[in-house]
Amino acid sequence: MKRLVLLSILLALAACGRIAPLEPAPGHSLPVKPAMAARQPTAEELLAPRTDAAPSRVDELIRKSAPRRADRFDLPPPDGGAPTLPAATEPAATSSNKTGPEQPK
Repeated sequence: MKRLVLLSILLALAACGRIAPLEPAPGHSLPVKPAMAARQPTAEELLAPRTDAAPSRVDELIRKSAPRRADRFDLPPPDGGAPTLPAATEPAATSSNKTGPEQPK
């Protein structure tokens, strides 16, 4: 029981970290200022992802159900539907369920 209490105290102390501003490691400096930048970015600015690196995602395209507005260009085809093949012609078979290499015809 004493070991468990001692272990929990040590874990709690290890979890307490010092919160301080980010700084470069001793002997190192921040990267050079970008050519077109007005000032040198801070460490926090350098660590923040750009908007194109982490874009926001929209999963829900419609927030609420609403009837669509009338669209004057949403018209049926003038001949009444999709084109049909003449009754005498059959569509050519382009694939088969056979396995193995295709034989020339």
